[in-house]
Amino acid sequence: MKKLVFLAAACTMAIVAEADVRLAPVFGDKMVLQREMPVRVWGFADPRETVTVRFADQKKTVIAEDDGTWRVELDPMPASREGRTLTVTGCKPDGGSWSNGYGLWASKNATNEQKIEDVLVGEVWFCSGQSNTSCPIWGKGPRFRDGQGAMVLQMTKRPLVRLVKMPTVWKTEPNLGLQATWMEMDPQLFADFQRGLSLPSAMGYYFALELYGALEIPIGLMDSSWGGTNIDAWTPPSGLASRPDLKDVAELPLLEADAFKKAREKGGIYCGKGIYGGPQQQPSVLWNGMVAAFAPMAIRGFIWYQGCHNSGEYQRYCSKMHALYNGWAKEFENPDLKLYFVQLAPWGNPGIANIQEAQAQFDAEQPNAGMAVINDVGNLVDIHPNDKRTVAKRLAIHALKRDYGFTSIRDNSPTLKGWKIDGNKFRLTFNDAEGWYIYNPDRSVQTGFEIAGEDGKFVPAKIENLVWGKGRDGKPKCDGNISGAELVVSADGVAAPKKLRYLYSKPWFGCVYNESALPLGAFHIGE
Repeated sequence: MKKLVFLAAACTMAIVAEADVRLAPVFGDKMVLQREMPVRVWGFADPRETVTVRFADQKKTVIAEDDGTWRVELDPMPASREGRTLTVTGCKPDGGSWSNGYGLWASKNATNEQKIEDVLVGEVWFCSGQSNTSCPIWGKGPRFRDGQGAMVLQMTKRPLVRLVKMPTVWKTEPNLGLQATWMEMDPQLFADFQRGLSLPSAMGYYFALELYGALEIPIGLMDSSWGGTNIDAWTPPSGLASRPDLKDVAELPLLEADAFKKAREKGGIYCGKGIYGGPQQQPSVLWNGMVAAFAPMAIRGFIWYQGCHNSGEYQRYCSKMHALYNGWAKEFENPDLKLYFVQLAPWGNPGIANIQEAQAQFDAEQPNAGMAVINDVGNLVDIHPNDKRTVAKRLAIHALKRDYGFTSIRDNSPTLKGWKIDGNKFRLTFNDAEGWYIYNPDRSVQTGFEIAGEDGKFVPAKIENLVWGKGRDGKPKCDGNISGAELVVSADGVAAPKKLRYLYSKPWFGCVYNESALPLGAFHIGE
């Protein structure tokens, strides 16, 4: 029961004082349990109380620990569309009443019970990150919601898809009393929004919808996200401890709001550290406040969209991604935990290619990760592009290919495999690309490629193996198709090329796609 021993004293007192067995508050009516994995169920009771959990013809019994925590593990189950009841029953030990050390007494030989109703079994995912994750399927601000969300909400009824939207809260200690409310994917959500309901992540909503459409089994999606937050705050202490190069982050003290403010004002430990602009930015405080209560729930994986807040420290971002993954995998007790994440879209940051490449490096190093490249859906005047469905689809194809047996799916954007200089040209070969095309809304064939010669000055480059024909007026015309599996790139006036880069200059939008309609991400070579 080490997972629950760190309950704050006040939380422990509140739970024990009830003298009834209780599930952890993240378990609730309408929830979805993960199929085909051992399902951990836990909660609180009186010390040494006998606790029995019943669900789907299973019965598991355990004795609560001396601190009042308990946990059982249900055997793996197939998916079930039937809403069933999960029951937890407590029976206090014989031998009279006892004191819990806080002056609270419990009666002897009491039996008590808690039930949660309409519990399904299917696929469970977590959704986390900063504002482009928390951007809701529909919200009050025209620039902070999915562009089609109102229409989609009103026409979508998927009662087997269950969603959770967690409130934003940061804590210096794990917030194990966090309450989760599960809701159905139903048109009623739109009416509830008009009455004040906060709707879940658009990215998460569409991801769950895509999975349900492909699998037709229950889907559970939990959204814990907060705009303007850094990756450090979402990373468990165990994750930070897994990376020696992040020792300085792991050793930062966690301060309450007033103490943090004083530390910033008086030149204290957080003064001058740009990514820690508020108390909610401290390492691990969002893990503590918004995620820790769910661990070690059985889940397939999590989807993640974050990086804008850390874009100024791209040199460390790959390591911080490893820390995030290591921590979540450890705390959810799932060494095969999947992490499908979004490479940043352009929003006007001139250094975006650097952190995009850091994200790509993590993707290459972590076999349980998959990256969705979305450099074609950005917005240079809005950090929150309102097309979240494309984002979700590119995340979902990773899950369908790698987790759900859709083996024919091509889920990876192209990555550079090799290159050579041939006269005044670069010849580039790629993984995950058997063919190519260019798509620009203005029908041009300009790309984000640039080449530099000996002087180191980059100039715009062109793809030489475009397929050209003639238009109706007899003039040369190209619809954007490219001949062959390699890209041949040159630049006028550069006879002896030395360096090449892609998407390092304004407007930073991708327009080069493989045959599966997945865009090529930023990269550079020759340095």
